[in-house]
Amino acid sequence: MEPQDKQSHDKILIVDFGSQVTQLIARRVREEKVYCEIVPYQKAAEAFAAMKPKAVILSGGPASVLDKNAPFAPKEIFNAGVPVLGICYGEQAMAAQLGGTVEGGHHREFGRAEVLIVEDSALFEGVWKKGERYPVWMSHGDRVTALPKGFRVVGTSENAPIAMIADEARKFYATQFHLEVMHTPHGAALLRNFVRKIASARGDWTMRAFKDEAIEKIRKQVGRGKVICGLSGGVDSSVAAVLLHEAIGDQLTCVFVDHGLLRLGEAQKVVALFKGHYNIPLIHVDASATFLSALGGVTDPEEKRKTIGKLFIDVFDAEAKKIGGADFLAQGTLYPDVIESVSFTGGPSVTIKSHHNVGGLPARMKMKLVEPLRELFKDEVRALGRELGLPDVFVGRHPFPGPGLAIRCPGEITLEKLEILRLADEIYIEEIRRAGLYDDIWQAFAVILPVKTVGVMGDRRTYDFVVGLRAVQSTDGMTADFYAFDMAFLGRVATRIINEVKGVNRVVYDVTSKPPGTIEWE
Repeated sequence: MEPQDKQSHDKILIVDFGSQVTQLIARRVREEKVYCEIVPYQKAAEAFAAMKPKAVILSGGPASVLDKNAPFAPKEIFNAGVPVLGICYGEQAMAAQLGGTVEGGHHREFGRAEVLIVEDSALFEGVWKKGERYPVWMSHGDRVTALPKGFRVVGTSENAPIAMIADEARKFYATQFHLEVMHTPHGAALLRNFVRKIASARGDWTMRAFKDEAIEKIRKQVGRGKVICGLSGGVDSSVAAVLLHEAIGDQLTCVFVDHGLLRLGEAQKVVALFKGHYNIPLIHVDASATFLSALGGVTDPEEKRKTIGKLFIDVFDAEAKKIGGADFLAQGTLYPDVIESVSFTGGPSVTIKSHHNVGGLPARMKMKLVEPLRELFKDEVRALGRELGLPDVFVGRHPFPGPGLAIRCPGEITLEKLEILRLADEIYIEEIRRAGLYDDIWQAFAVILPVKTVGVMGDRRTYDFVVGLRAVQSTDGMTADFYAFDMAFLGRVATRIINEVKGVNRVVYDVTSKPPGTIEWE
């Protein structure tokens, strides 16, 4: 397979109105091996002209089309003769812009709902049948109450009589519910119909294509400059480092910072892989004393994240000066990091991944950011890692956050608590692997809770910490459901932790589901 130029791919443009799950639309499109880009609505006209996409998808968002300065799609999108799909707010924007009516003040609809299919449509051909009901995920206050000319209702719900609309002649479609989330079970199939059948987009965008294009993009951005890459030991930074090394060779120096918040044996594994296996220039910095001193007495999780992020930058800056200066700082920022940290639309998105420098580096630093994975989701990063030849022991690892054990140690961080946490976590993961469950779980980890409980062990009373265990299933890292261990497994893990980890007398398991939301625990 020859390297593919991104410009040769069929492309889908996703216009972002600020939904926190817009990136899941891109994920579904990419599952069809079709290239897509998300752009904020303010830049959609420019992007549409430059991309010449095969189709356009309008995302959801927090705004109301009834607002004075409500965001809308560029008119040229509707006049270009390309298929358009509106989702949630995207349906309301499409209806309002094309002459329909949207009203507020009706019964709101958030969460699980059912749609009744009342007419056939190309959007759900081969997936849904007329007269049948199907589960979907709703999230709206306003709703469409009058159709634009040329449209017909093809689906209804209890609180959205116009839940699905279609103009087959112009290939315009819209749904009030979210197709992209896992809670709409057939949503991916409907998006497949739109992308592959209605828009006739070719499925030729692969991880090999991404790798070839990313290498050329890195070389173009970096030129002859020097790059330092921050290694954390996780999948993201490991894949970024190997990709960068393939692109620019010895222009890259990796900096692995041991901040004292790593898992048991983490430092040795990272050094062995990158120095031994890949022979990538690697600087191993033991900055644990600096980090733990700065975190002393800090209990707020957001302050922990920001403290760690700032110290990381300070360490990288110091190391860059030692090697004669660096022009670029590379890191393994992913698409969810970007979406969760920055609102395209100025909406209510909160800063979640605040330890990532997605907004840029401090002004005092002369380095520029290189983020070669910025467009990818976690599963795509794993696929890229395999394409680059990374061993499965690294590619298949559960996500490990940049702040490390700091956010798995609620309350004040102490050396005693970190040691307890490392040992408990190691036992937990060891038992998961022994049971053959590791690859079935998206992420599993232990947490040391900021409380002590009274217990009786043998003939004496104890006053020790509580360890919490979490394991979740997820496909996108944005929504998560707890993993249903059997009680025998949990009992075995709890017994081992209590018996083998001094300072723990109780173990609890978290059965919280988070649709949608971050899957960290803090």
